[in-house]
Amino acid sequence: MALLPITLYGDKILRKKTARVTEVDVKTVKLIKDMFDTMKNAPGIGLAANQVGADKRIFIADISSVEGYENSKPMVFINPKIEKFSEEKNTMEEGCLSIPEIRLDIERPKQITVKFQDTELNEHILDADELLARVIQHECDHLNGILFTDKIPDELKKKLKKDLSKIKHRKIEVEYPVTQNIDYCLK
Repeated sequence: MALLPITLYGDKILRKKTARVTEVDVKTVKLIKDMFDTMKNAPGIGLAANQVGADKRIFIADISSVEGYENSKPMVFINPKIEKFSEEKNTMEEGCLSIPEIRLDIERPKQITVKFQDTELNEHILDADELLARVIQHECDHLNGILFTDKIPDELKKKLKKDLSKIKHRKIEVEYPVTQNIDYCLK
């Protein structure tokens, strides 16, 4: 089990659009396994590769720890692209391992269709709704350099400025390993 440090708000890689995956080698498989260990330790229900300093279009999701979703299976999404968003939206509270201690109500489409590849680079299309749709949208945003705090009104952003600054400057306590500088990147 390898726990990777999680990038925090302010880390440059979180604002970068990640690179497409063209092959899944031993190193990539290890990264995915380490991401699951890291996510479960944190604890989270979704984790994008750039949240552990890897410039790859990969994210994982496991919502089985959430009441009502116990039978859900862990999933790996490589090169995901959301193809369709429902017009119907819902609002749920979101948090992020890269922005600890901040939870916000975010409005997103209730249902989506996502195209992605598995670890064999076989293509899949998945219709998702409710919590899974939300996790997929949140993690796809990460892969595009977008944070959930980007989706709130400017007035609320101003109120969070002090808290976000504390996170950026590592003036918070978290129970999982985090990066120590904003230029952290896996080699």
